Amino acid sequence: MNTQRLPFLDGLRVAAFLLLIPYHVGMYYVTWDWHVKSPAASHVLEPFMLMSAPWRLGLLFLVAGAACHDLLARRGVAGTLKDRTKRLLLPLIFGMLVIVPPQTYFELLTKAPELMLGDGSYLSFWAVYLKPAHLCRGKECLDVPTWNHLWFVAYLWPYAVIATLVVAAARRLPWRPRPVAMPTWAWLLVPALPLIVARLAVLPHFPSTHNFVVDPYNHLIFGWLFALGWASRTPWAEGLWPHAQRARWPALVLAVLGWALWQTYAQGWLGLPAPPAVMVLQRTVWALMSWWAIVAACGFAQRLFATPRPWVRAVSKGVFCAYILHQTVIVLLTQALRPVALPWGLEALLVLLLTFGLCALAYLGLRRVPLVRGLVGVTAP
Repeated sequence: MNTQRLPFLDGLRVAAFLLLIPYHVGMYYVTWDWHVKSPAASHVLEPFMLMSAPWRLGLLFLVAGAACHDLLARRGVAGTLKDRTKRLLLPLIFGMLVIVPPQTYFELLTKAPELMLGDGSYLSFWAVYLKPAHLCRGKECLDVPTWNHLWFVAYLWPYAVIATLVVAAARRLPWRPRPVAMPTWAWLLVPALPLIVARLAVLPHFPSTHNFVVDPYNHLIFGWLFALGWASRTPWAEGLWPHAQRARWPALVLAVLGWALWQTYAQGWLGLPAPPAVMVLQRTVWALMSWWAIVAACGFAQRLFATPRPWVRAVSKGVFCAYILHQTVIVLLTQALRPVALPWGLEALLVLLLTFGLCALAYLGLRRVPLVRGLVGVTAP
């Protein structure tokens, strides 16, 4: 089992998590569905949002798979299961009960006040929110309690548990994995094939739900990338990292070209019934663009973070806490600033800076509170 630490994984993890903050700030100002929406929501930011939408979470699952393998190598089966439960499941439960409710409160208040729980005050809402309920308006339904942006943690914990148990059982078998030799060009195509199949064959029939029990499309996408990350620390796929470094520039160029082609589709067909051939093309391009961007990120991270850097390790310790808190912080800031009626660009910049600042302050303060820090994803200082 490979136990050599890859220092660039910390850099990848930090970059992928921090991308979530500007992305979710942007979600307030675009026309796509989100928990709360700006009165000035428009299409302006959507092309820029699509630069990271296809791949940022996939990259996180890939890195998580590699990190979970390394954790198993260091701590064994029992230690890995204990660590993943403590680091993922406990923050998920706490987040659903305490961190996420303000998001749901303002979502109901601004979109469907007739479904508001309790007497309209937050404390009354929260008391009712903690009791499972199924709130519907027409065909749109909301289940409470909910995990909202914490769905990533809700998926990652069982992936980690299943992978750990499967590998533990596989160790009893007489065979061992053999190195898979592929040329660099094949690394740009072969790992993308499951992503293409998922978008072509599964997504049209089973759209993304973020409901763990009924979400085959996301399980195929993120489960595959988690497994690939795990395998990258074994002979099966250890070639991913050196080939990603060699292919970083071609992968970046291909990802940009894929983004440009997808923008062409968005301008001409999005929201309209496109011909079947166009739908097949755009779904294939999305899948390829996702993988090429991940390869480029992995390649450039190896160049930028080739050796351990103290500041990266320090920031890495706080990004999970920022992830848990950031979306609620964004929702609260947008609702607090809404009466001021600032120009949307200035407001967005202010929300972005305040979110980074408040999340950093929360991490610095909570890491010194023993009974709370573990619940928001902070390890002991």
